[in-house]
Amino acid sequence: MDTTFEQPARARLITAENQELPVPALLRYGSADPLAVCVDFPPEVSLDGRGVTWTFARALLEEGLRGPAGGGDVHIWPCGRDTTVVEFHSPYGLALLQFPTPTLRGFLLQTYAVVGAGQEDLGETVERGLSALFGSV
Repeated sequence: MDTTFEQPARARLITAENQELPVPALLRYGSADPLAVCVDFPPEVSLDGRGVTWTFARALLEEGLRGPAGGGDVHIWPCGRDTTVVEFHSPYGLALLQFPTPTLRGFLLQTYAVVGAGQEDLGETVERGLSALFGSV
């Protein structure tokens, strides 16, 4: 049985003018994809008026809460005791967001309550991925 856990979060978008704008986000984790976490942003905060979802490794979130982590499209690092920075890169630019560290840490702990570290069953996930890749070949 798939289990999904969601947690609302308030982030602050840091603009090019060094302003901080409040941004609602939804942190999401599902046992169907046990190695990943998602951050959903509503349509009203995107440039094109459509909701945006970023998906990245749960291990990246854990590592980024302790120190600088990431490569490619997502980078995470602590900024003081109470703030964690998440930087998202896309072909359209980058978004620099600050999240309360306790919010991210609490969310991460809840994901491990759903699927413990090292207990991820990847068989079904791999099978779904192979099916999607090869179809009915």
